[in-house]
Amino acid sequence: MSADPRRQVPRTDTLLADGQIVPAVERLGRDLVREAVRTVQARIRAGGLAPADAVAEVLAALPDTAASLRPVLNATGVLVHTNLGRAPLSLSAVAALTAAAGTTDVELDLRTGRRGPRGEAALAALRAAVPAAGAALVVNNCAAALALAATALGQGRELVIARGELVEIGDGFRIPELLESTGARLREVGTTNRVTAEDYTRALGPDTGAVLKVHPSNFVVRGFTRAVPVAELAAALAGSGVPLVADVGSGLPAPEPALPDEPDLQTTLADGADLVLASGDKLLGGPQAGLVLGRADLIQRLRRHPLYRALRVDKTTLAALEATLRGPLPPVRRMLAADLAGLRARAAALAARLAAAGVDAAAVDSEARVGGGGAPEHPLPSAAVSLPADLAGPLRAGAPPVVGYVEGGRTLLDLRSVPPEDDEALATAVLAAAGR
Repeated sequence: MSADPRRQVPRTDTLLADGQIVPAVERLGRDLVREAVRTVQARIRAGGLAPADAVAEVLAALPDTAASLRPVLNATGVLVHTNLGRAPLSLSAVAALTAAAGTTDVELDLRTGRRGPRGEAALAALRAAVPAAGAALVVNNCAAALALAATALGQGRELVIARGELVEIGDGFRIPELLESTGARLREVGTTNRVTAEDYTRALGPDTGAVLKVHPSNFVVRGFTRAVPVAELAAALAGSGVPLVADVGSGLPAPEPALPDEPDLQTTLADGADLVLASGDKLLGGPQAGLVLGRADLIQRLRRHPLYRALRVDKTTLAALEATLRGPLPPVRRMLAADLAGLRARAAALAARLAAAGVDAAAVDSEARVGGGGAPEHPLPSAAVSLPADLAGPLRAGAPPVVGYVEGGRTLLDLRSVPPEDDEALATAVLAAAGR
């Protein structure tokens, strides 16, 4: 037999027809598997791999899915991490999303055989979670909710907003640019640091479409400041016929003792807001969505606007949102409620296990954050595993990738953002990254 390694390379069609690889072709598609085959063939030609190992190496090189997104262990301590997909879904929401991925009755009344209301069950679950809402609407994110409200209520008219709320948030996204893109004119009131109810009422006129209050996200003004609470502003606007629209950002459905200063949907509506807007994938713990709740007549006005059709969500989002609201407590809420003693015990156990294997590891106290623009000045006491700084890169390159942060010359893996059931996977990943 020739010693030339090129003559020993298994043929592409032979490998693709192998009984162990055929299921992968059916799961991932022929093109993706063929790329893995070609990579393995190149290694054999270069003499770095034995031909007998070709099948095993092809299988090892294949991803779990045909998509490029990879599951990551979030050990940053940021519960709602935008770069890591914000709130992780509950098992209940994942199951609902999977069930909805096929043919579903999203707009069909199975009892009558006629077209039914789209997403009514998810909207009912949302109204049940926020009883002060007369009606609800879901679009694809909070920016879409703000754009829809501004267009339906303010196009060609004025939107009154405090100067201190014309903020820029992540990735260069600026609230005033979004509002102006809808065809509305902005009527700025107050100053950067102070605004009063009289500033708002003096700005009202025949062209006023709405008054907006926008949560400033991760922007905070300190010192000589004054803002107008929703209850005070609603009272000042009473009888004017001008709707008050409040963007509360993080989607907290009701007051949360751990975050006493974070606005919530229920309280904001009870205080007199006509519409509230929020994200579904932050403290609500659900899929990416923009939530609109409030007066039924205003919700219907938004629903009938032509722009709504371009912004509405798909069946999988509706299913995941409903399951988040009706199912068990979602992961982000469990992370928020985690007790410090339990976090410290987990950190100590993980650090002891790693140290016993020869890894420079120690349990330390840390500070976690809500993230996603929520509660920017309210750190959450937490516990972390401290590792050498040079492990940060290998941990991100591992399987699964682990993302922590480097502080004080050490890599910290904060456990408040890691579910307890992932501790074993976290320990295995650290041992692999450290070569143990």
